[in-house]
Amino acid sequence: MAEFWEEKSIFDMSAQEWESLCDGCARCCLHKLEDEESEEVHYTSVVCQYLNEDKCACTRYEERTILVPDCIQLTPVGALDYGWLPTTCAYRLVAEGKDLEWWHPLVSGSPDTVHEAGISVKGKCTSELYVHPDAMEDHIITWVKQDQGEKE
Repeated sequence: MAEFWEEKSIFDMSAQEWESLCDGCARCCLHKLEDEESEEVHYTSVVCQYLNEDKCACTRYEERTILVPDCIQLTPVGALDYGWLPTTCAYRLVAEGKDLEWWHPLVSGSPDTVHEAGISVKGKCTSELYVHPDAMEDHIITWVKQDQGEKE
C-alpha cells in the first residue's frame, strides 16, 4: 500500500500530513548567505536563536514568523520555488516526485534516524546569539550527502 506522500499531490495533503513531512533536520533554521552576483546560496553553521539544538525543533514554532520576520513558513508552492532547500529536504524531495530517504522518520519509524544518519544540525551549529553578524562568512559550511558522498 502506498504512503500518503507517494499517492497525494503536495497540494492535496492535509495540514497534518504536510507538517509530518518535516524530517527534523533543522537545516532550514541555519542562516544562509546569498552571493549577490551568482545568486548561489551558502549555508552557515549559525542557527536561529530559537532552535533547541538537541531536539532540532523550534522553541517558539507557533510565533516564529512574528519573532523572526524572515523565517519562512514553508508551503507546497514554496517547496517548488525555494532552491535553497537542502537536496535532502523531504518537502523538496516530495515536491520533485522523489522518494523519502531511509532515515526519514516516516520511513524509518523513528525520529532519531535523521540524527543517526548525520543529516541534522544536532551538534554541528552555533546559536546566532554567539556570532557577530559581520562574521557570518567565517561560518560557511558545505554539507555532504551521507548516502552518496556528494556535495549538496
